[in-house]
Amino acid sequence: MLRHGQILANKLGRWHGSTDTPLTVRGRWQAYLTGRYLDRQENLAAVYTSPLQRCRHTAALAAPKSKAQHQVVEGIAEMSVGDWEDMRFSELNAEHNLIKRLNDNLDWAPPNGEALGTVAKRMRQSLEAISAAHSDDETVLVVSHGAAMAVALGELVHQQPTGWMRYHFENCSLTQLRLDPTGGAAELIDFNNCAHRKPFS
Repeated sequence: MLRHGQILANKLGRWHGSTDTPLTVRGRWQAYLTGRYLDRQENLAAVYTSPLQRCRHTAALAAPKSKAQHQVVEGIAEMSVGDWEDMRFSELNAEHNLIKRLNDNLDWAPPNGEALGTVAKRMRQSLEAISAAHSDDETVLVVSHGAAMAVALGELVHQQPTGWMRYHFENCSLTQLRLDPTGGAAELIDFNNCAHRKPFS
């Protein structure tokens, strides 16, 4: 799993879930360096990406030589906070107690946004479908978002979406995950690896 490159909202500490924002220059460099690393290290069987442009652009730069067609998967898009999009994280928690309310009730959602349980369900279904489409010896690249990927790890590794609070992903970090085909806990092999971004972090 690859988190997209930097966008301006990341620099400003604002939540852009369903807001479709382009990469910054730094974000494009991060994705390019990721591509150099993946070209040397991995033979990708397929590339799957969120429909948002920051992920599609990251995928294009990170896997430009992949023979596999880049497939857009709606279910791996970022968590939407609806009417509260573009607010600072600090404001979301100070004014709306966002994180606590999401964790306390998996069915609660911000106005016109998504519940934690909804995101966990679509991420699980999407990643399990991707995994089932490939053999055990194949490596696929999934380009997604920080919150959505954290929810996926909570759901798949800990069997509880509230486990998402354990995980924070840097832009263009790589995380390796092996899913259990029987539906058991997934194996987290590597998390938030940013070594490939150096010296341009």
